Amino acid sequence: MGSQARCLEIFFFPFVGGGHLIPMIDLARLFSTHGVKSTIITFPNDVAVFQKSINRDQQSGLDIDLFILRVPADDDAGLSKIDMSAPPVTDTSALQEPLKQLLKDRRPDCLVTDPFHRWVADATDEVEVPRIIFNGNCCFADCCGDSVERHSPHTKVDSDSEPFILPGLPDRIELTRSQLPLGLFRMGNEYSGKNKMVITEHNSFGRVVNSFYELEPAYVDHCRNVIGKKVWLVGPVSLCNKNLEDKAERGQKASIDQQNCLNWLACKNPRSVLYVSFGSLARLSSTQLREIASGLENSGHPFIWVVGKTLDNDNFVDFDGFEERMMENKKGLIIKGWAPQLLILEHEAIGGFMTHCGWNSTLEGVCAGVPMITWPLSAEQFSNEKLVTDVLKIGIKVGSEEWASWQAERKVVVGREKVEAAVARLMSGGEEVVEMRRRVKELAELGRRAVEEGGSSFDDVNLLIEELKCLRPTVGEVAESVAAQ
Repeated sequence: MGSQARCLEIFFFPFVGGGHLIPMIDLARLFSTHGVKSTIITFPNDVAVFQKSINRDQQSGLDIDLFILRVPADDDAGLSKIDMSAPPVTDTSALQEPLKQLLKDRRPDCLVTDPFHRWVADATDEVEVPRIIFNGNCCFADCCGDSVERHSPHTKVDSDSEPFILPGLPDRIELTRSQLPLGLFRMGNEYSGKNKMVITEHNSFGRVVNSFYELEPAYVDHCRNVIGKKVWLVGPVSLCNKNLEDKAERGQKASIDQQNCLNWLACKNPRSVLYVSFGSLARLSSTQLREIASGLENSGHPFIWVVGKTLDNDNFVDFDGFEERMMENKKGLIIKGWAPQLLILEHEAIGGFMTHCGWNSTLEGVCAGVPMITWPLSAEQFSNEKLVTDVLKIGIKVGSEEWASWQAERKVVVGREKVEAAVARLMSGGEEVVEMRRRVKELAELGRRAVEEGGSSFDDVNLLIEELKCLRPTVGEVAESVAAQ
């Protein structure tokens, strides 16, 4: 009776990089609104990133808490110094024993984990705690990857630039070899499906997905019925940030005062400003940045450009007085570092989003009802671009064709002419863009309804909670276990 009646407790174990950490925090907060006792396992360096929002949740009566997992004294991997720009290859295996001990001591009903903790299956399987995967992707990207792995269409073309169709999908989707992740497919199929990340997911209880059914219904069904994955769609998780403070403080401390940013936007006409951001991890060369700067300036449209670190140095270079000119004519606002992305995207002055097609940014753009200029760089971003432009038809491609890892210089530079043309096409209006805006506004409303009571994502959260409750041992089983000890 007591075992079945007590509050369900779920541990959430995010990876260290910002694109993985932030949505996992939102996920934990979301589940706490459904009556789950949510515990976020984190590092000392990451606490400041979301402590204030967790404090506000606690003050509102939600059962959510943090557990700081101490880094071992012999921290050879340098985990104590990592921040939100940590790459996917970061080795966190030094945390295996501390996590295992925590699971033994606390016995949560479930651990939701990022698969980039490649060792985590060993810890959960030994302690017999159900493991659920949260990798931050959508179902569409999974379906594309599965099609490539099952059918190997990339091996049937003669060059990296020759398009091939992904077999077995609900829509006609074309990719090229140059757009495939190098380590997974272009170096041979022997790597695909056999690494620890894949094993971690295959042996799990299932996967929670930061998406909503109405966004990609055919691909949710494909995941469940063709691929055979057990998935629960619970997003958009960013919508749990409802107040100004949550939106402004989400992630790292912004490198611009939020009010100054909002004041700048308030002086612009509705839907006149392009927001440009390539995420927290990407590194572009100074040559590519120069082309972007020239393309934006030549387009004549106002913009906000979030510039991160470059391949060549740590800071944005003011090309030929570009930044000074943009400040003087008030055409461009350049943010060097972290930006309050949710606040910016939701502002009525924003009319377009030039994005690297990371799934967090893509879904946040959808939720804000903003059409996109797609510029995929790495990870599963080329698949996400296909969803945006070919399936949903809410975006325009800038012409990026080359997959490369986050820290590698690309062989091909996207020229200023392509940048200018894409910006002009999206921001100048026209029937095509009017229809894009209509579609993305409709999707934004469907996303909002999905997380409300009675919505598809709301119901999937509750379905998962009930399934986890059914996994609990009965009173007799608990007694037998205690007696055996």
